[in-house]
Amino acid sequence: MLVIGILLNIIGLGFFCWALFTLAIYALPFFIGMSAGLYAYHAGIGPLGAIGVGVVTAVFVLVIGQAIFSFVRTPILRIAVALIFAIPAALGGYYATFGLSGLTMTSDLWRQAFAVIGAVLIGATAWTRLAAAPPAMPAGTGRPALSRSRAATW
Repeated sequence: MLVIGILLNIIGLGFFCWALFTLAIYALPFFIGMSAGLYAYHAGIGPLGAIGVGVVTAVFVLVIGQAIFSFVRTPILRIAVALIFAIPAALGGYYATFGLSGLTMTSDLWRQAFAVIGAVLIGATAWTRLAAAPPAMPAGTGRPALSRSRAATW
């Protein structure tokens, strides 16, 4: 029974880490959507309206952020947008790793070290996932037309 518990803990920890890395790019939209939803709830819109406001705001932030990152050609602006998405993900990764390391170790120095490593890895993951979105191509560009001599050989 003890072996099954240990294996299930390892599987659960692996699933949690996988979810953390997969959802890293959504940290900023989640934060802004949650803030907008809480603000709307406290303004008296009700629970369902607050959830709707939060979801719409989060989707808007994600779409706008990815569109800006795709359309902007200037490297400085692309880095700025990527940092805007990566910093909240790194902060979330820091606290998640710090909390998980608290389950297994008592030394605060090692907990801090693992938390910083987790923050760097998760921030880098969010950065690369945002950068993996293909940049938009200007209108009229695409695959060049084949010349008649090359088209004849096909």
